[in-house]
Amino acid sequence: MIKIVGLGPGAPEALTIGAVKTLEESNNLYFRTEKHPTVDYLKDRLKTFKTCDNYYEEGSSFDEVYQNIAKDIIEEYKKTKELVYAVPGHPLVAERSVLNIIELCDKNNIEYSILPAVSFIDAMMDRLKIDPIEGLKVIDAFDIKNQILDKRIGTIITQVYNGLIASEVKLELLEHYNDDTEIIYVRAAGIEGQESIRRIPLYELDMQEDIDYLTSVYIPKDLNNKKDFYDFLNIIETLRGENGCPWDREQTHESIKNNLLEECYEVVEAIDEDDIDSLIEELGDVLLHVVFHATIGKEDGYFNINDIIESASKKMIYRHPHVFKDDNVETSEEVLVNWEELKKKEKEYNTISDEIDGIAKTLPALTKAHKVQKKVAKVGFDFEDVNEAATKVEEELKEVLDVYKSNNREKIINEVGDLIFACVNVSRMLSVDEEEALNASIKKFSKRFSFIEKNILDSGKNIDQVSLADMNKLWEEAKNFD
Repeated sequence: MIKIVGLGPGAPEALTIGAVKTLEESNNLYFRTEKHPTVDYLKDRLKTFKTCDNYYEEGSSFDEVYQNIAKDIIEEYKKTKELVYAVPGHPLVAERSVLNIIELCDKNNIEYSILPAVSFIDAMMDRLKIDPIEGLKVIDAFDIKNQILDKRIGTIITQVYNGLIASEVKLELLEHYNDDTEIIYVRAAGIEGQESIRRIPLYELDMQEDIDYLTSVYIPKDLNNKKDFYDFLNIIETLRGENGCPWDREQTHESIKNNLLEECYEVVEAIDEDDIDSLIEELGDVLLHVVFHATIGKEDGYFNINDIIESASKKMIYRHPHVFKDDNVETSEEVLVNWEELKKKEKEYNTISDEIDGIAKTLPALTKAHKVQKKVAKVGFDFEDVNEAATKVEEELKEVLDVYKSNNREKIINEVGDLIFACVNVSRMLSVDEEEALNASIKKFSKRFSFIEKNILDSGKNIDQVSLADMNKLWEEAKNFD
């Protein structure tokens, strides 16, 4: 049998009688690490022992270290049929190597037993007067990037072994907490003569000089800390609530749908202007609308924010089999092809016409035209080259000129539409974004006209007093400043 023994948090009085007896009687004893106060206390009582400290120098990661320890412990047991493996604290609390050993024991039908002990969590709760009933989360510093940090409950972070790990922990915490958040630094909890407990601001965590293998950190519950997604949900639900804002309570999906479009355009504008502060604000406005619609859906009983997140998550996983499954792709182009094929299956599109019908009807017309043309181009219904597409523009322009003097308004609209559609074909074949190109032209036109108007006003005239010929002359001058 493999006996897995807990050594407690470090104070000798925290050792159990059973643990001491097992350690003293063992002829094949392994400590995960010798760097523990309890081991110093026990050394003179033991017949012999070995440690696994050398694994830490050989492994490239802690996961690899703990896997190697577990594997070798099992191999050693097979030779001797008797082995004691001792670890700091409680064997089942923040002890990855023990979990690995248990897994291998189950796989190899090896019997094992656990001798429990006081864990570092018990020592922390005792020294900090923490009642876990109020909520307590325990995180391994090495796993902090995979954890969800929550200001609504107290959080213990253990195995803050050195300054580098402390820096990584600090950076992760700063994503969720204000930098001056008061945290509790704990070293050697419950060990007389070694214990150090002090309150420090979060930003000083990695500046402590006594960080070592006995260091843990406690972040107290703090509802007033940095706002998070759940705060935001609560704010919107409060605004929509009985004592909330009259305007917010009156809104429906229909009444605010156009506002969402406006906010999305403002996001695009912030990106175009490379304005990070505006981008943060405008993305917040878009998120506001998503949450607002989710809140209305929840009130109506049809859906809530979790349904939206679940739907989006499933879609992203389904359409990225090269990431979440075993599909192999080499390039971004292959990703896009797969995306479209998966979308067709998901939406049950059987024809190109189905795909065209699936394009959002509320898209800007230029964008929608581009998408329609791209769909039919996939099956070869397209111009040979840009010259052929440009010839079509000339043809459509002639048709506009043939009808523009007529009184047939519907015919004029149709021909102008055909002309613009033909221009989109040219733009698409030149890999030019139509919306961006047109917006650039609008911006250029506005700048030139502003030059004209400023010069006229500076001359003491009103713009309506100047001839078209003079304005055209100024227009040509304005081109020099493009």
